[in-house]
Amino acid sequence: MPAPRSLAALEADIARDLAITAHPRAPWLKPKTAGGLPVLDCLVVGGGQGGLAVAFALKRDRVERLLVIDSAPEGQEGPWVTYARMHTLRSPKDQTGPDLRTPSLTYQAWHEALYGEEGFARLGYIPKELWNDYLLWFRRVTGIPVRNGVTAGRITPTLTDDGLPCLAIETSAGPMLARKVVLATGQDGGGRNWMPPFVEALPPPLRAHAWDAIDFDALKGKVVAVLGAGASAFDNAAVALERGAGEVHLFCRREIVMDVQPYRWLTFAGFLRHLGDMPDAWRWRFMQKILTMREGFTQETYDRANRFPNFLMHMGRPWSGARVGADGRVAIETPRGPFTADYLICGTGVRMDATARPELAACAANIATWADRYTPPEEEASERLGEFPYLAPDFAFTERRAGETPWIRDLHFFGFGSQLSFGPAGSSINAMAIAAPRCAAGVTRGLFAADMPRLFDELCAYDIKQVALDPGKLAAE
Repeated sequence: MPAPRSLAALEADIARDLAITAHPRAPWLKPKTAGGLPVLDCLVVGGGQGGLAVAFALKRDRVERLLVIDSAPEGQEGPWVTYARMHTLRSPKDQTGPDLRTPSLTYQAWHEALYGEEGFARLGYIPKELWNDYLLWFRRVTGIPVRNGVTAGRITPTLTDDGLPCLAIETSAGPMLARKVVLATGQDGGGRNWMPPFVEALPPPLRAHAWDAIDFDALKGKVVAVLGAGASAFDNAAVALERGAGEVHLFCRREIVMDVQPYRWLTFAGFLRHLGDMPDAWRWRFMQKILTMREGFTQETYDRANRFPNFLMHMGRPWSGARVGADGRVAIETPRGPFTADYLICGTGVRMDATARPELAACAANIATWADRYTPPEEEASERLGEFPYLAPDFAFTERRAGETPWIRDLHFFGFGSQLSFGPAGSSINAMAIAAPRCAAGVTRGLFAADMPRLFDELCAYDIKQVALDPGKLAAE
């Protein structure tokens, strides 16, 4: 079929597609209250691509008292126009995402409606600003309810007025109540951005994490040192060079740079759909290998920085310390001797730490981690990976000590930290069409289980006849 010639035509196709695939159509959840206040069936915290994908799946399953909140202003959800410093996505343009395999909702359909089929054919990778525009359009045409500028805080257990489990959520817009909460809080949603402690101890004007707001114009003529050789490290190095940095030096602890992208290898249905079903030993083995390799960078990412003559890579040269000298510059300690820079940027990712998340303050100490549940062989051991949360099959947190916080079964985690349990589920476009429905199904399973007594009573009372018998054709006994 040819692509629609306009966005209006595409949106008409979407309305029809959603209408004719709406089965099962019957509403099955009843409104609840707690203390007389209305209770959401599900609150999704995070309005980026992951939160939208889960919310869309829930909406399709008739979870109607649904709300997505995001702390950012509209249009700034996720990284795309804030701390993402690449020019384009690194995912191939034909991967599906929050559309959940609805053809008229794909990025390709949107792009072709705006720029034509030839425009999409000419496209290499998707510009990040266009992806951001697509996500905003997606949430509008699917009718996902989103409230921006709302920050979630501490979550605690309570009960609905009819005695069912419920969660009370402190937010910047006032208290909210929900039977289920999905934390779709992105890269740092399971902990915090991480940099070596000796870097973090430096005065903030001298250092930043790669995902922080950075005044790159202030680095003009300066010597910038970047730690890490992943994609975000190269992105930040490139921006510093483009804004006029005097020198940019990128430091990697490995002797050989990571030039392979393991996420390309794992993008097949068996892995994306079933890794989470496998024994712990295999889940750990695969993800320990993949996460230790780290996410590779593209040729375009490398070329963007490497075209500058004042860019230099230092392989096999990790940092072991840093201090501010009398001249106000930073002296970095390395195995090959000191290096002096004016500014440090750490492309060092995140550290899982539930205690760093205000939403989890009431249960962080009892959230089970992989270190609590599995001891890998010595050659596969990793303290950092052991800190990842050990999630239930429905993406819910599990208890470290059974019975202390049973209510965390109603907290579903759909972020970067779900990777060790399920693979690239809550943070990667390539897994979204499989992972988001799985998370949503965990939410609806819990809602159904709690409502079974009511639903059974409704079954017993169900008396809508679909046949009218002719009394004259009934034999008299």
